[in-house]
Amino acid sequence: MSKQKHEQADDDKIRIDKWLWAARFYKTRSLCKEAIDGGKIHCDGQRIKPSKEVTVGLVLTIRQNLDEKIVVVKALSDQRRGAPEAALLYEETEESKVQREKRAAERKAGLGSYIISHQRPSKKDRRHIHRFQRINLLGDEN
Repeated sequence: MSKQKHEQADDDKIRIDKWLWAARFYKTRSLCKEAIDGGKIHCDGQRIKPSKEVTVGLVLTIRQNLDEKIVVVKALSDQRRGAPEAALLYEETEESKVQREKRAAERKAGLGSYIISHQRPSKKDRRHIHRFQRINLLGDEN
């Protein structure tokens, strides 16, 4: 019986790196640790350590690539499950959703005229590139 009590007490204490992994924010716990050490995870506006214990109601700011999410911890788990179950562990704030969608739309609008080529430049393209660089650096058209 004491063993069962001890297991329940441990369930209330989950490290932040393990919770982030279980909530599927990162693929591995080592990536979680790197993100925390790199300052990409904040708790109530403060940097944290991977050993910080998560509690229900904790507000986390999670930066992934160009997106930043503000989430509230709704449940605790140290086991990684499917995405639908992992989504039940947290809730993203409405303000965070709106800001993230706004930034995504801005990025998409900014790349509208940018052409991404999946091939190497031809010899003619390289000549144009070199001419363009020479004009901008030296102001010489020849």
